[in-house]
Amino acid sequence: VVQLVESGGGPVQTGGSLRLSCAASGYSVSVNRMAWFRQAPGKERQVVAAIYPQIPITYYYEPVKGRFTISTDDAKNTVYLQMNSLKPEDTAKYYCAAGVGDSWWDVRGYKYWGQGTQVTVSS
Repeated sequence: VVQLVESGGGPVQTGGSLRLSCAASGYSVSVNRMAWFRQAPGKERQVVAAIYPQIPITYYYEPVKGRFTISTDDAKNTVYLQMNSLKPEDTAKYYCAAGVGDSWWDVRGYKYWGQGTQVTVSS
């Protein structure tokens, strides 16, 4: 069983930066990728970025390319999401997820989820 705990969210002004952290514990052979998703009120959960740490390779949702960076620290079993040049439309609850397979963008491909951390960007 894999447990995920996010931290680092909060309020920030437009143009500001935040770094989200996701501490992972436990082990599962059914995990080969980690990702960050976000969900705004009334909207579906949307992938933001994904990483296959063993390769390594990363993928990003188009609107965050060039502004967000996903990375891992294997020694700390932690996944990060560095978010720069934040915009009001980035406001959402951000979730860390762990899964296996090729469909990095698909919420159904993630078995383990954290509780989420709120990011609020004010204009």
